[in-house]
Amino acid sequence: MTVSENPFSQAALNEAIDHELVDGVLARKLRPLAKTITLIESQREDHKLRARAVLEALLPHTGKAIRVGISGVPGVGKSTFIECLGMYLIEQGMRVAVLAVDPSSSVSGGSILGDKTRMEHLSQNPAAYIRPSPSACSLGGVAEKTRETMLVCEAAGYDVIIVETVGVGQSETAVAGMTDIFCLLQLPNAGDDLQAIKKGIMEIADLIVINKADIDPAAAMRAKSQIKTALHMLRPMSQNWTVPVITLSALKREGVAEFWEQVVRYRDTLSRSGEFEAKRRHQALAWMWDMIDAGLRSRFRSHPRVKGELPQLASAVEQGATTPSAAALRLLGYLN
Repeated sequence: MTVSENPFSQAALNEAIDHELVDGVLARKLRPLAKTITLIESQREDHKLRARAVLEALLPHTGKAIRVGISGVPGVGKSTFIECLGMYLIEQGMRVAVLAVDPSSSVSGGSILGDKTRMEHLSQNPAAYIRPSPSACSLGGVAEKTRETMLVCEAAGYDVIIVETVGVGQSETAVAGMTDIFCLLQLPNAGDDLQAIKKGIMEIADLIVINKADIDPAAAMRAKSQIKTALHMLRPMSQNWTVPVITLSALKREGVAEFWEQVVRYRDTLSRSGEFEAKRRHQALAWMWDMIDAGLRSRFRSHPRVKGELPQLASAVEQGATTPSAAALRLLGYLN
């Protein structure tokens, strides 16, 4: 295929730009914003070209927001905390976008997508935009197009982008790789410091929050002490940043201002050392390779000979008639 035949060449992208969507997003209109995100999430091939074209046109207007990742076990109060944080930020004159990723059922493929219901006040505020998306069983539990959606929201003028993860499996690592600061929510009585160390998520957290501290203040303080002890045993992600551990009550709106102060301090500290921009550059490069890997898997599965022999070879592997490695090498050989 020559460069001119490449459907994603610059010439092809220029022809595919939907100026109505681009202008609408830049004008901060909700309908074009929602339509653009829906276009990006589409799996249709013609939509993919239009989505890439719109993203390219919006790219110069991105990068100014603070990207905050939020994760934690079910029941820790993520939705309540995000609503409380969002309302606080709006009171400070900021616009907030929440990208909430719901787990898709491995059986039915469906998702509840109930985050707008759980964030009733925030969802009704004109300075906020909440976009629930299904994970679609994608690796890491983060919607495949979360990164692109984040850029569209930045182009639409949102000052803070909050990405709420499923909170299971590899979702924490995935969201930490696309946000500026990754915040882990914990519960009081969540376990001792040795249990905290075993949770590898501690190694990638930039800020740890013990929510629901109002229920049992003494337990919250014990958890704070235990987690701080555990953190001393781990290698820090940055030599310029010591991971803070704070307690708060999202339900009572206590401690949210301190949380945001830590987020701003993190951004300012890493900006002075040059790590902030370096982190974003590294994330962009990692994103490129993720897209290459995904594209190669898609092309592999759509290869005519692979599609023809895959069912037979998969059955042979299941029955023990051939090894997984032999079957994989045979199928990969068709790409030569």
